[in-house]
Formats: sequence, structure tokens, C-alpha cells
Amino acid sequence: MRLEGKVAIVTGGGSGIGAATARRFAAEGARVVVTGRRPEPLGAVADDIDGLEIAGDVGDPAHATTVVERARERFGGVDVVVANAATGEGHDALGIDDEGWQRTLDVNLTGPLRLARAALPSMLERGGGSIVLVSSVTGLFAPRESLAYATTKTALLGLMRSLAVDFGPRGVRANAVCPGWVTTEMGDRAMGTLAEDRSVDRDEAYRLVTEHVPLRRPATPEEIANCCLFLASDESSIVTGAVLVADGGQSAVDLGGILFDDAG
Repeated sequence: MRLEGKVAIVTGGGSGIGAATARRFAAEGARVVVTGRRPEPLGAVADDIDGLEIAGDVGDPAHATTVVERARERFGGVDVVVANAATGEGHDALGIDDEGWQRTLDVNLTGPLRLARAALPSMLERGGGSIVLVSSVTGLFAPRESLAYATTKTALLGLMRSLAVDFGPRGVRANAVCPGWVTTEMGDRAMGTLAEDRSVDRDEAYRLVTEHVPLRRPATPEEIANCCLFLASDESSIVTGAVLVADGGQSAVDLGGILFDDAG
């Protein structure tokens, strides 16, 4: 039991990576608080793991404080935070409006900061903890028309490093996971758009976006949950300020070189 006796908060816990992480953590002995905007799937996950669900919007300034207070009341404190909730805006600088930009910042960047800030006093009282920020390969390089999403996912890496530097001496580790394509609801929506554009089905769309990825497939939510488990557990006790890239090798590929390979 790698998280026996630990209390974890997982945002975006009703589906996808968040739900898989909540279930994985519970299976490893953690008491888990799951948060998200949709009460029904959130409640189903909490019921499965005997956890605590707290419906709410991570972009709400009061949400993080409420979540940590209830975690303290129910389980006694907080040891682990997985900031997974995210939203996306498919626009470039000319297309995005101030409202969409601010909403993406509030959910993807300010929300994780608020949650870390709210949880840190409890972590420090308990002798340390682990903060895992779910970024993206979009935090390492930018796709087209993804200005706000790419900006926030890149900024999460700076947030993670600052947390690691400032609180490492007091026993709190902070790391980030950068997934590539994952078979989640968000991934499915993107594949739906691509499938319509290419007149293919969703499975073929996933194949197309990973055809040059070394492992030739997207990740499952459970695979990313395993990465979060490693960073949350004492197995990674010497790891802080680090980026765990979980993209099947996508970021290692020289796309320009593929043209020469194809020509040969």
C-alpha cells in the first residue's frame, strides 16, 4: 500500500485522468477527496472508493479553501494534491477574447495555485507532502490555435518549480506530469472534430495523431494515473521540481527527419 494513511485531493476527479487517479490512489490505501463540476460522475467515483466528493468549479476563488477545510474535517488533513482539472480554448491570439483567456487562466493555472496554497499549511503540519500538477506536452511545445491552453500548461511548469524550491526544505515535493494524447473525454472531443474533418471514425483519428509517436498509440487514463501515483508516493522521495513526460515518445520525435525517412 504505497499511500497507506495518506489523504489526497484530486481535481477533475469525475472522469478521465482524475477518476483513474482517484481510484488508483484509493486502491493504494489513500483517503481521497474528489472535486469537479459535475456532481453525478463525481459521486459515482466517490462511492466506488469510499471517498468524499465536493462538487464545484476550480476557477471559483473560494473553492480551494472549501475543499481543504472539508478534507481536514473528514480525514484530518492533506498529504497529496493532484491538480488535474483543465479547460481548453481553441483559438490563436486574434481569435481569443478576454473572457475565454481569463477562464482558461482561472481553471488551468490560478486554480492549481489556490489549491496548493490552501493545502500547504496542512502538509507542513504533517511533516511534508506531494503536489502533482497535471500539465501537458502542450507545456513543452505549442500546437496551432491553442494559445490560452498552451500558455497555462507551460506556466504550470514554472509554478511547479517555484513550489519545489520554496517548500522542498520543509518536506513538500512538487512535480508535474506532461501527458500526450490520452483517451479521455477531452481527447475524444478533439478526435471527434478530426474524424469529421477526415471522414474517419474516432479510433482512426487517434491512430492518425499518434502515427509518428514511437509507441504508436495514445495513453490510457490509468497509465497517467500510475505516473501520478509514483510522484505522490514515497517511491519518488528524492524527486522534486521534475517534469515526467508521459507521451509515448511524442516529444522525442524529429518530425522534420520523418520526411527524410519517408523519402528513403
